[in-house]
Amino acid sequence: MHNTLSLAFTHIKHTNTFIIACLFKDLLLTDRSFGAKDEIFCLFQGSLDNLGSLKQQYGLAKNANEVLLVIEAYKTLRDRAPYPANHVVAHLSGDFAFVVFDKSTSTLFVASDQVGKVPLYWGITADGYVAFADDVDLLKGACGKSLASFPQGCYYSTALGGLRSFENPKNKITAVPANEGEIWGATFKVEGATVLAD
Repeated sequence: MHNTLSLAFTHIKHTNTFIIACLFKDLLLTDRSFGAKDEIFCLFQGSLDNLGSLKQQYGLAKNANEVLLVIEAYKTLRDRAPYPANHVVAHLSGDFAFVVFDKSTSTLFVASDQVGKVPLYWGITADGYVAFADDVDLLKGACGKSLASFPQGCYYSTALGGLRSFENPKNKITAVPANEGEIWGATFKVEGATVLAD
């Protein structure tokens, strides 16, 4: 086992403040990277199968990694509005989860791949804050029964109004509460007929 970095992000309501908690643990789950550029911070876990073609699409150097690519994709979303967020994340192919924090706009953007192979958890703290972590143990005490796996094939954005599906961004996502004896707070499902976004 190798020492790796686990990060937890939480948004403090009404203050536009985010807290980043760092913790070193012995975990060997998947590749994990952290980087920052232009006051945009990104934690990326996993790998992209189409990294090479996406580097060309975004005009990045050959040695750019997934973190830099996600930051550039996020900047495209932010700066070229109304560029749809589902276009940014739907073009990512592979096993991944990431959290992006844009300090200049106090925006949080979080996504998980279509299959959900890379662990990502979220919940609401006792104080009413949204919290994210790649390690369930970081959130157990703080989130209680609201703790859940982040829904696969979805993204969450404070700027875009919450949780959405990559493939069906206009369809409502509903939380299905867990049974009383279960440890997870909810699972999520995309409502309506499947209509692929362009």
